[in-house]
Amino acid sequence: MHSNLLHRLPRCAIALAILSCLAGPALGADDAPACPVGSLVCEKPVIDWSLCKPGDLFEFHVDGLPTEGDRSAADTEVKARQSTSADGENFVLEGDASIQQLDQLIRADRFTYARSSNDWSANGNVRYQDRDLLLGASDARGNTASGAASLNQVRYQLLSSRGNGRAATVELTDSEHAKLGATTFSTCPLDSPGWQFRADSIELDQANGVGVARDVSFRVGNVPILWLPYASFPLDNRRKSGFLYPTLGYSDERGVDIAQPYYFNLAPNYDATLTPRLMTQRGLMLGGQFRYLTDSSSGSIDAEWLAHDREADDRRSLVSWNHASRFGQHWRADVDINHVSDDRYFEDFGRSLDIASTSLLPSSAYLRGQGIGWNASIGGDEFQVTDPTLPGAAEPYRRLPRATFEIDRALVGNLQAGIESEFVAFSKDDALDGQRLDAFPYLAYPVEGAAWFLRPKLGYRYTGYQLDRDDDDAPDRGMPIASVDAGLRFERPLAFGDFGYTQTLEPRLYYLRVPYRNQDDLPLFDTQEVPFSFGQLFRSNRFIGADRQMNANNLTLALTSRLIEDSSGQERVSASIGQIRYFDDQRVQLPGASATDFSGSSYVGELDLRINDRWRATFSNLWNPNTDQTDLSAVGLQNRFGKQGVFNVSYRFRRNLLEQADLSVLVPLNPSWRLIGRWNYSLYDEKTLEAFAGIEHDSCCIAWRVLARHYVHNVERESTNALYFELEFKGVGSIGQRTGDFLRRSVFGYQ
Repeated sequence: MHSNLLHRLPRCAIALAILSCLAGPALGADDAPACPVGSLVCEKPVIDWSLCKPGDLFEFHVDGLPTEGDRSAADTEVKARQSTSADGENFVLEGDASIQQLDQLIRADRFTYARSSNDWSANGNVRYQDRDLLLGASDARGNTASGAASLNQVRYQLLSSRGNGRAATVELTDSEHAKLGATTFSTCPLDSPGWQFRADSIELDQANGVGVARDVSFRVGNVPILWLPYASFPLDNRRKSGFLYPTLGYSDERGVDIAQPYYFNLAPNYDATLTPRLMTQRGLMLGGQFRYLTDSSSGSIDAEWLAHDREADDRRSLVSWNHASRFGQHWRADVDINHVSDDRYFEDFGRSLDIASTSLLPSSAYLRGQGIGWNASIGGDEFQVTDPTLPGAAEPYRRLPRATFEIDRALVGNLQAGIESEFVAFSKDDALDGQRLDAFPYLAYPVEGAAWFLRPKLGYRYTGYQLDRDDDDAPDRGMPIASVDAGLRFERPLAFGDFGYTQTLEPRLYYLRVPYRNQDDLPLFDTQEVPFSFGQLFRSNRFIGADRQMNANNLTLALTSRLIEDSSGQERVSASIGQIRYFDDQRVQLPGASATDFSGSSYVGELDLRINDRWRATFSNLWNPNTDQTDLSAVGLQNRFGKQGVFNVSYRFRRNLLEQADLSVLVPLNPSWRLIGRWNYSLYDEKTLEAFAGIEHDSCCIAWRVLARHYVHNVERESTNALYFELEFKGVGSIGQRTGDFLRRSVFGYQ
């Protein structure tokens, strides 16, 4: 039967505001500092619940309830095997009694309702379900007019996210205020929680988004780990000040390393985090972050301060400012300012080899514009040397100001015209200062079809200087640059057994003509030669920076072939080879290098072989026929096994620079246990650059990882040892040294 009899029956799920109060950290702080700068609202991390069994309350879950719609506007459907009323005022529903309003379904052995007083009660196996949760209680009673209700012996299970728990009593004073007694929350199975929060009482104020808990404890098994007499916490996305989870670690250089962040929710559009960091061998460091967000801007300021480093006997510090603003549709400002107190800061306090080996710390600030076919910028750059082995003279020039402008427009048909330009003022202590203007106007006429392309281009590059020197203070250089890039694509079907493939053959020619200009009188402000690679076969200049433009009368010949699986569209094989043929000597060189009369460049070869979804091999090689030597070689092999296992082995070689072997592995012993390790060895130095081994354990609601690491931590190639421990209580947070990103970078294929 259909009735409005219980239309105002309060939603029992309100009692389950338990989940709002305990689904976040017990200390009540949203993990705000982990949010991106562009937003002060945190995104929840992706958590693996694959090892969890269905919740204990799913035994009475009903499939097929609506998941969308306005519940308040929906009719209420009341069902029971038997409905009685002796006086037309008091109603009794018995026998599979249920009340449903859209997705809200309440079932009990017996319902009673008094029309005049609006009192109601539910007794015997009370079950509640909506789109977000399941709830079971021994009995419930309340009043539809006031919204007050009480429930006893409550069990709940979240549906929209993982989580469950119990409450001895739930008292609702109205639809937005509740008090819970003897409450628990966990993401573990309800009857066997590996960890849980317990609170003697919790008061919820959903109107203000705040909850208050008393006598709160966090337990692992039955062992209390943390106790607080009082704690407040957010019930929704409104952030709240509080402690975040600490990080723990150990290394030979820093000793025991403990950091405990505290989050300050200062305003809806700005916040801050203060992070004391104790290193037993260094001292107490204070770190902090301030973030802000306006209608048109966002940014963060980070700082670290160690008043006295016991190892270095000095003050150590870092400051960083990152800012972004947008002005209308086409213009924006980007600021990235960084500074450290000394050139060994990252070596001593960085937690990875990449950070420790940072040689130059960049800072920049730019106003940038972009529209259809054009972009522009004005600003500046500077770099701080953070490598103690580099002399001060190695510090790059400051580029302040620096302005760029590029435009590319269609004229008639396929004819295009454009210009690439840059103006820079260079300065550096005890060095030649000057200004440089570089401009490259050009015309292009690209045409292409389904299996071919032809891209001719003609331009003129002019570079002029104003220098702070007595003689020849305004040198310049100008030359035409012409190129033609052409390619074909042939296809044919192939069959190997029952599998069909498409093989491609893609020859490509690139002709470049640049007349020689003597550039020995031009300074070197920011120009370097690019290491030769396959991509260099099709560039108009082998130098980065405008101080040198190579001369060229060159023809690149390259060939690529691919093998594409028809059924999946996956590229199983990709092979490329190419060389530049020189018709003129390579006369433009950096200082100290002599002109070359080679007839051809090095041969560049690349091979990517994906045998199947589990095996992959890569190979690249740079062979110089002029010296009859291999200048660069890299070989890699990967095997994926089981559900998550991965094995990588690789070899890298660059003449007179490095020769390394690298092996990494992730071995799943079973769904819960995994071994992980890496060994990176330098044959050039006969030294281990990095080696680590660890073990991971995963369960439904708890995961932990222990990692022992030996690695080179400074430019003198001195090694240190470190121990990392991470413990994650799923759905709540983690304690220890976060190593997930480190492992993803170190072990290709790690998940």
